Amino acid sequence: MALEFTDANFKTTVLDSDKLTVVDFWAEWCGPCRAIGPVIEELSKDYAGKVNVGKVNVDQNPQVSFNYGITSIPAILFIKNGQVVDKQVGAVPKSVLDKKIQSNL
Repeated sequence: MALEFTDANFKTTVLDSDKLTVVDFWAEWCGPCRAIGPVIEELSKDYAGKVNVGKVNVDQNPQVSFNYGITSIPAILFIKNGQVVDKQVGAVPKSVLDKKIQSNL
């Protein structure tokens, strides 16, 4: 199951992690976000133990969203060693996200 990242736990669970972390910025009211939700869940199962995969609800966690300049959702950041190494804005097929994960492992 995808992790839940928040303003409170983002530093310890994402920035301090030595694993690649996939962060999906989303909101309940966002149609494309709901469409990509199952893909994020699949990726969390596919890469369990190798990659941290989780979601940030932008409405409930404005600080993290602001820190990364999130203005359009869904926005998916790929973070490794505390740095953004790749980014995807908008809903895309699973294969696109898979390729980005593979290239950053």
